[in-house]
Amino acid sequence: MDQLVNQISQQTGIPQDRARQAVQMTVDFLKGKLPAPVAQQLDSAMGGQGMGGGMFGQTQQPGGLGDTMGQPRPPS
Repeated sequence: MDQLVNQISQQTGIPQDRARQAVQMTVDFLKGKLPAPVAQQLDSAMGGQGMGGGMFGQTQQPGGLGDTMGQPRPPS
């Protein structure tokens, strides 16, 4: 998450605390809209280091984001 916060702060010129707040609000919003398995992977991705871990590194693995995204969303 720090990498994303830094990038947002640098590209927009907003302070890091505001960028962190915006990222957290966005992640919370997405987690509320996504199926639970994907929301959990989003949590992992935001806690992971760089793009190679977490959700991004699991897209091609069985049960990873690629499999989840191909499945119909269960009824709420």
